[in-house]
Amino acid sequence: MWYAERLKKHDSALDEASYVAIKDTKEKATVSDSMDDKAEWYQKAAQTVIDGDETAALDLARQALDAGMDPVDLIDNGFSTGIREMGKRFEHGKVFLPGLIVASEAILGVLKVLEAAMPEKRQENKLATIVLGTVEGDIHDIGKGILATMLRVNGFEVHDLGRDVPAELFVEKAKELNADVIGSSALMTTTQEGQKLIEKVLKEAGMRESIKTMVGGAVVTSRWAKRIGADLYGESASDTIALLKNLLSV
Repeated sequence: MWYAERLKKHDSALDEASYVAIKDTKEKATVSDSMDDKAEWYQKAAQTVIDGDETAALDLARQALDAGMDPVDLIDNGFSTGIREMGKRFEHGKVFLPGLIVASEAILGVLKVLEAAMPEKRQENKLATIVLGTVEGDIHDIGKGILATMLRVNGFEVHDLGRDVPAELFVEKAKELNADVIGSSALMTTTQEGQKLIEKVLKEAGMRESIKTMVGGAVVTSRWAKRIGADLYGESASDTIALLKNLLSV
């Protein structure tokens, strides 16, 4: 009798252990599947940008949101990856300027859709005021629009001056707004001198010590940032934001 009871308890314990093991396996499988699903969304998002297919990019953005994807993650790990890849191809002569511009235009409508779907994370007290723009002679918005969106989501006040912005206007606007940071983007080696000029104009205005500068763009590197005296270079929007928060201690 006592032996039968022990066997019954033993079987019950085995059943419970098996249930826990099966449950854990299913949960791990679910997490794994979820990660695979995200990676697939990211890959597809990047490809729409590389293809320069604005319609496909918009459709995918809406489908991803319906599937529960986080809009910030989709920008940072998906569409931004496509832009970075096109920047690298341009830098190595594998694509030319028209292709790069088409890729950038494919993402503009997407940013509006995804930004509208983002949760309200803006803080009551803004982290810092940033003047952002593309340097004089450059007529692209590649990367800058993504960064502006991500900065706003993370609590920064952003004033986007647009494209083809003279160095003097960057500095004038920063003075007017009492900005903390000037961020400039450059696509071509022939225009990135505009970033160097911003540093010069800031010094001439006696404002360099009070304002931080950050640079980015397809041809920009950390080496270039150090060479011209910029405070920050970020390879991606998420990198830039993390480095900026550290730089400003916010």
